[in-house]
Amino acid sequence: MFPLTRGVLPYGEVRVPTGRLGSRMKPSELQDTLHTLIDRRLLLTVMLWGKPGIGKSAIVHQVARTQGLQVVDTRISQLAPTDLRGLPVPDLERGVARWLAPQFLPREQNCILFLDELNLAPPVMQGIAQQLILDRRVGDYEVPEGVFIWAAGNRKEDRAAVFDMTRPVANRMIHYHLEEQLDDFRAYAMRAAVPEQIIAFLGYRPALLHDMSGPGLAFPSPRSWEMAGQLHAAGLPVGAAVGEGAAGEFESFLRVYGHLPDAALILARGAASGIPFPRASDERWAITTALALRTRTPEEAGNALKWIGAAHLEWMQLTASLIMPRLRAEGLLTAFALLLTTDSALEQLMDQYTDVLS
Repeated sequence: MFPLTRGVLPYGEVRVPTGRLGSRMKPSELQDTLHTLIDRRLLLTVMLWGKPGIGKSAIVHQVARTQGLQVVDTRISQLAPTDLRGLPVPDLERGVARWLAPQFLPREQNCILFLDELNLAPPVMQGIAQQLILDRRVGDYEVPEGVFIWAAGNRKEDRAAVFDMTRPVANRMIHYHLEEQLDDFRAYAMRAAVPEQIIAFLGYRPALLHDMSGPGLAFPSPRSWEMAGQLHAAGLPVGAAVGEGAAGEFESFLRVYGHLPDAALILARGAASGIPFPRASDERWAITTALALRTRTPEEAGNALKWIGAAHLEWMQLTASLIMPRLRAEGLLTAFALLLTTDSALEQLMDQYTDVLS
């Protein structure tokens, strides 16, 4: 569930995920990797592992939309053997039985056959799915050339009711382990119009981005926080989505939000507003996030950064890391760079953090 934008690649360029190399990836790294598999037409069977609600399926669907591919989402845990292998029908001319393949299996190229919750299926169904994974066929059906076969599943340590995957099958797949990452979720949440209070709260309490330690059925995850955002926007409590513990902390944080400095005045006048920078860390998270999400112009961005920078350079850097992606997404980054040439105070401030403009 946390989809990120992808730039257009020149022909022949390979997009290599930045940061950690290997099978453990944050959402943006996994998305870049899946794009590269498609760009290079690598028809390797992919298995995505990760906690429930971390965004495995959402990333697959977002990558497919960006690439213009259809996703054939198949939950084999909900199928009977004949649903996947097909029904035997007589071929009277040849005196044999043939397998009539199910309609949901792809007939066209340029799509992703996505076997979601693969290891939730019992062994008998996994055995049939193995034919698709290993041989790209099942019964009389053959996967068309150019179809990508990707799968996803949860892990036993995440208290998921899953079955073991046999090592011979696992050895015929490439495995990526998705890990939650606050910056990636925050970037997605800002684009997806998740309420700013939730984005600010998770910056203040990042451990609650994903936490399955509670006793209830509801627990905080990237997926459930997005649902919580819809509840909050409708004026409803969020405990039904993220659990009572996380909801209680969020409600306490909302009381801080009710006493924020005047964000509109800060965006309009910056340090000239005369508003002091808060001392409490929860109040600082609240106002910096509010300013980043409410900024609409390069001038407002500059005023917000100068207001915070006059009091606390470290918090100014954090605010810049929130504001710059927003300006970039709205095509205003060049205008902001031009603003630096006419505002010497802002230019001097930003010179210390040139990485946020790169």
